[in-house]
Amino acid sequence: MPEFRWEGTNRAGRPMSGKITAAKKSEAEELLTQRGVRVTKIKGAGFDISTFGVIGSGVKDKELATFTRQFAVMINAGLPLVKCLQILGEQQENKIFQGMIEDITATVEKGGTLADAMAQHPNVFTELYTNMVAAGEQGGILDTILNRLATHLEKSTALKSKIKSAMMYPMVVLIVVILVTIALLLFVIPIFQQMFTDMGGSLPGPTQFVVSLSEFTQANILLIILGMVALVVAYKMYYKTKNGERMIDLIKLKMPIFGILVRKMSIARFTRTLGTLISSGVSILDGLNITAKTAGNRVVADAIMDARTSISGGENISNPLEQSGVFPVMVTQMIAVGEETGGIDTMLQKIADFYEEEVDTAVAGLTSVLEPIMIVVLGGIVGGMVIAMYLPIFDLIGTVGQ
Repeated sequence: MPEFRWEGTNRAGRPMSGKITAAKKSEAEELLTQRGVRVTKIKGAGFDISTFGVIGSGVKDKELATFTRQFAVMINAGLPLVKCLQILGEQQENKIFQGMIEDITATVEKGGTLADAMAQHPNVFTELYTNMVAAGEQGGILDTILNRLATHLEKSTALKSKIKSAMMYPMVVLIVVILVTIALLLFVIPIFQQMFTDMGGSLPGPTQFVVSLSEFTQANILLIILGMVALVVAYKMYYKTKNGERMIDLIKLKMPIFGILVRKMSIARFTRTLGTLISSGVSILDGLNITAKTAGNRVVADAIMDARTSISGGENISNPLEQSGVFPVMVTQMIAVGEETGGIDTMLQKIADFYEEEVDTAVAGLTSVLEPIMIVVLGGIVGGMVIAMYLPIFDLIGTVGQ
């Protein structure tokens, strides 16, 4: 995405400046206006070689968690805010992140708030992050908030890592199966096919099927590749639509093996995020709005927004969550108890701890189940093709033996 350099004033009339990433200039102005910035000047920041080839924000979750933890320690030690940022910027090895910290430092030095300065870089400092920092600044407990944020980020990163590790094995095996199958059909089967042609006679059914499949693949390999690419593009385009996103996310929740893992992960993320926000002084309505955006699943996000509507109408949060069918009864009942006792943030953290342990167990179980299944699938495909190719040879040996 292009980067724009801007100048303007905040709600208090103080001058501010910085950089923002957006698809186009008008979108950048709209984002800044939403954050309470009155834009006076905005232009493209130009090409920056440091960002060439960078995918996403260019800042890893682990780097952000480390930054937040170190920031909290420095604030707690009594160092001035600008000094903390200067030290963190100087020691940052990631040049992209270092540039962001320098921009934030410059904005704070000019009188802007830390939250507003961080909000200029939404790809790294999310709405969750900036809202909690704003609450910490207003309440004079920035070190406490940063510690909570660091803990939240560390747990969130660990959860993502577990999910990636669970998905890595089947994805690698699936790719290997596809590549091996295509290689056999393109390079190995034709050799056998020529040998069978020289031998003459009719081929057994399985052998004829594999030979026909090989001929089709050789003749249409480009169309097959383009078709696979088209399917991926079509999937992504459909997922970007509101109905498509909801339909696909609903399928994810209902999948036989992965659905349970997706559901537990969504519950852990929702409860951890909302609990962290509420305990940091963010209102429950704002917390639900932010949590819905970071839910990672449209069905879960819709259930959260229904709960928000319920609360704004004077009702409780647990009933709409239960009616959604996404959240187990145990979760909604524990939330209801938290509402009644006034300790909903503590209850949400307990639910998050429980479901993160459940994710650990589910990942271990998933890996143990998928490993033999994928081995059998790979062996079945490759072994089946090899056997099909040797069937005519076996028939020939049987004929000679007679």
